[in-house]
Amino acid sequence: MVMPAYNAAKTLERTYADIPHDLVDRIILVDDVSRDATVDVARQLGLDVIIHRQNRGYGGNQKTCYDAALAAGADVVVMLHPDYQYDATRVPELIAPIVRGEADLMLGSRFLGDPLAGGMPRWKYLSNRFLTGVENAVFGLHLSEYHTGLRAYSRRLLETIPYHLNSDDFVFDQELIAQVVAAGGLPIGEIGVPTRYFEEASSVGFKRSVVYGLSTLRVVLRYLLHRTRLRRSSKLTSRRPAA
Repeated sequence: MVMPAYNAAKTLERTYADIPHDLVDRIILVDDVSRDATVDVARQLGLDVIIHRQNRGYGGNQKTCYDAALAAGADVVVMLHPDYQYDATRVPELIAPIVRGEADLMLGSRFLGDPLAGGMPRWKYLSNRFLTGVENAVFGLHLSEYHTGLRAYSRRLLETIPYHLNSDDFVFDQELIAQVVAAGGLPIGEIGVPTRYFEEASSVGFKRSVVYGLSTLRVVLRYLLHRTRLRRSSKLTSRRPAA
């Protein structure tokens, strides 16, 4: 399991407590120059901690996470936000299709339940519905959500997709999904995951969300141009080089 962390000291211990430790062999936390005690809490919990010397952004943090997990020999990598927003007790159900060889990417979806009941702001609900609908239409999928902080990847996927070509910002996740769809042969699935919205949980503000939404639409447009051969994208045709 990997955790891309930034100022997660108040929620990390609660997140850790919900993880099924009989199933998770190793937890790697990558700290992106937090201004709180995230690193101290992580070390007290016995996590493997990697500290960035400078803030590399959410996408840049994940690149370090996956590099470290692959180097550690992981066959399945779960990415979990350490903000206690996502229910980590669902990890066994999340990874089961990957273990069975039925999927290479699994998403923990808030929208297979009622995210509004969990406290999701209505503007986030509506923007998520819009972006998910656009992505489904262009990618040819029928997912309930693309924008989740609980995901699982097979080793095969992470060794195939050139995720280092992706953004260091929040749109990293959507670029990776576009790469998976373009690559073909890497099935995607999802399970429902209850979520919690509360003061200490990390949340992207409205202005940043607008930037993220526009960036997601650019990813979709890039994929569409690539698929129709109007403009080929190196991000969508390259493969991760062998280690």
